Amino acid sequence: MSLPNSPIKGTADWFPEEFKIRKYIFDNWRKVCASFGYEEYMTPLVEDVAIYKAKSGDEVGGVELWTIERENEAYAIRPEMTPSVTRMVTRFYESKPKPIRLFSVANFMRFQKPQRGRNREFWQLNFDIFGSEKIEADIEILQMALEIMKSFNPPAGSFTMFVNDRVLIDYILSVECGVADEKRKEVVRLMDKSEKMKREDFGTALEEVGVSSAGVQALVDFLNIKEADKLVERFPAVADNLGFTRIMKILESLNIRGYGNWVKFQPNIIRGFDYYDGMVFEVFDNHPENNRSLFGGGRYNGLAGIFGKNSFPAVGCAPGDETLRLFLESWDLLGQMKKEESYFLPRLAGVSDESFEKLASKLRGEGKILVTGLEESGLMKAFDFGEKRGMSYVIIFGEEENSKRIYKVRDLKTREEKEFSL
Repeated sequence: MSLPNSPIKGTADWFPEEFKIRKYIFDNWRKVCASFGYEEYMTPLVEDVAIYKAKSGDEVGGVELWTIERENEAYAIRPEMTPSVTRMVTRFYESKPKPIRLFSVANFMRFQKPQRGRNREFWQLNFDIFGSEKIEADIEILQMALEIMKSFNPPAGSFTMFVNDRVLIDYILSVECGVADEKRKEVVRLMDKSEKMKREDFGTALEEVGVSSAGVQALVDFLNIKEADKLVERFPAVADNLGFTRIMKILESLNIRGYGNWVKFQPNIIRGFDYYDGMVFEVFDNHPENNRSLFGGGRYNGLAGIFGKNSFPAVGCAPGDETLRLFLESWDLLGQMKKEESYFLPRLAGVSDESFEKLASKLRGEGKILVTGLEESGLMKAFDFGEKRGMSYVIIFGEEENSKRIYKVRDLKTREEKEFSL
């Protein structure tokens, strides 16, 4: 009986060609985070299952959770990083200077239906600021998210960042719509799906959970407002709401920094995790064949409390590799990946092992990426191997070259050869 040689459903083998793309994404992530002074960390692959059930929402912390039960203990493969990094930070929060800036690149598992841009195993960048209530921390996270997108040289209009605030949403629901606290979670979920629902179906669903006709109309009016400053015309009292004033400050600040064309207010940006309690945002791909949310983030000040510690302010973001890869592919941006120059040194007749290895060491000492032949071959076979491997150059070092104390470098693209002294 032979075993299957395919990975399990919803996961993938990355062959070298694919890995180069993922590495390109990861390298850009790390470069941007390092440029803002963030430090890299890692947490365990498994955590206590209660961490995610407490605050990750009904889907991620429930039906999508990969669990492991051993000796009366329940663990979960991490489905996201935010609870894990918050747990980690509670261990050293009091002893570190604030704010604390951290990032990680890690893989995660969710038991979800595999589909385009959504796998069971996926990789994410997570970057967060801990220990600052200032709106400047929110703006820095938003700026980093924009810089991550811009690091891939996207065309104008290719993506949009939509911002909102949970404090503003709570105000609209409780004061303007009269939604009871116990019904708010259900209404928020309907808001999240509102753009995919017909107006009458949305209104009916709201009424079924107890929202009055006047409340339904107020919520529909709110969701139809696409410019933040227009909110005051429909809801005058919102001018004093903290969430509204934060949104206006964020939009103004990002515009001053040159990001205005990329950023907009969007009232139905909710974020499904229960721990968000302030600014929230999502980045959307505007390509007509891939119009979707790419990633998002927001502020989550109260999460540390589940670990028995005093809550501390936190804000962060989590881009994923799969949706970003689709973005790069849709906008034909993968061609800008830099190809590393590589060399092939075949073992040609008439050269001793000692001479061969001395040249190999010399070339690697110069920082070259060098593949050496493992058995003796002819030049034509060496050229053929180099071309099939997508290599840049073949080193010609046979008996004649060795006697003259030289070696030649053949460019496999132009067929030009250059001679160098040993």
